[in-house]
Amino acid sequence: MADVTETIQTEKSRTALSVQAGFLLAGLLLLLLAPFFFYPIFLMKLLCFALFACAFNLLLGYTGLLSFGHATFFGGAAYFTAYTVKAWGLPPELGILIGVAGAAFLGLVMGFFAIRRQGIYFAMITLALSQMFFFFCLQAEFTEGEDGIQSVPRGHLFGLIDLNSSTNMYYFVLAVFIIGVLIIWRFINSPFGMILKSIRENEQRAISLGYSVARYKLGAFVMSAALAGLAGAVKSIVFQFATLTDVAWQMSGEVILMTLLGGIGTLIGPLFGAGLVVALENYLATSEFPVTIITGIVFMVCVLIFRRGIIGEFYASRLGRKLGFVYRR
Repeated sequence: MADVTETIQTEKSRTALSVQAGFLLAGLLLLLLAPFFFYPIFLMKLLCFALFACAFNLLLGYTGLLSFGHATFFGGAAYFTAYTVKAWGLPPELGILIGVAGAAFLGLVMGFFAIRRQGIYFAMITLALSQMFFFFCLQAEFTEGEDGIQSVPRGHLFGLIDLNSSTNMYYFVLAVFIIGVLIIWRFINSPFGMILKSIRENEQRAISLGYSVARYKLGAFVMSAALAGLAGAVKSIVFQFATLTDVAWQMSGEVILMTLLGGIGTLIGPLFGAGLVVALENYLATSEFPVTIITGIVFMVCVLIFRRGIIGEFYASRLGRKLGFVYRR
C-alpha cells in the first residue's frame, strides 16, 4: 500500500514539474516574441520594474524585512551608471557594473544600521536613510539637481552590438532580466536561502540553532540592493536619463505595491504585480482620471479579495495545488 501511495505521489510530482516547465517555456516564448506585438520601450520598462520588484521580494518575501528605502539602490545605480557612461565615456556594460557595485555598497551601509532593529523601526530607518540619500542627490553636483542626468548614450554592448536599436536594446534587457531572476531563484533555493526563510518564520529559533542572524540579514539586504541596482542601472540606459524620481520615496512605495499585488514570497508574483502597475500607468497616462486612484482601487480590491496577492491566491487555490504550485508564505 505504501509503495502504491509513493508511486502516485511520484507521478503527481512529475506531472506538476511538466506543467510548470510548460508555463516557463510559454512565458519565455512570449517574452521573445513580445517586441513584434508591443511597444519595445514599454516592454523594457516592464522588465526593469519586474526585476526591481523581484529584488525587493527577496528581502520582504523570503527574509521578512520590510524596507521603505529601496529607491536608494534603484535610483542610486541609475545615477552611477548614467554619470559614468556619459561623463567618463565608459561602455554600457561597465557602467551597469559600476551601478550595481554602487548599489551594493549603499546596501551594505544602510543595512549595517537598519538590521539592528526589527519591524516598523527597521522600515523607518530605511526610509530615513533613503531620504538622506534623496537630498544628497538633490544637492550633489554630478546629479545635476532637479534636471537629472540627461542624454545618456546607449553606446555599443561589448563594442559590437548597437544598443541604439530598440530591438537590440530589448533583447539585452531581457537577457539581464532572465539572469537576474535566475540569480534570485538560485539564491532562495540555496542553503543560505533556507536559513533566511527560517529567520523569517522564527528568528529566535534560528538564533538558538547558532546562526548569526545579523550576518544573514545583512547578506540578504546587500544582495537585494545589488539586484535592485541592476534594474535601475539598466533603466537609465534604456531611457537615457536618471532623475530624482528614481530615488524618491514614492518609488519605494511603488515597488512595495507591485510586490503585494502579485504575492510576496512567490517568484512569479512580483513579476505579475509589476506588469499590472506598469500597464496601468502606461495605458491610463493619457486619461483624465488620475492613475494613482486607479492603482489605489486595484490595491484595495486585491487586499480585500486576494489576501495573499493574485499569484499567491492562485498557488493556494485547488487548481494551483493540482498543478503542483505550493504557497508557503
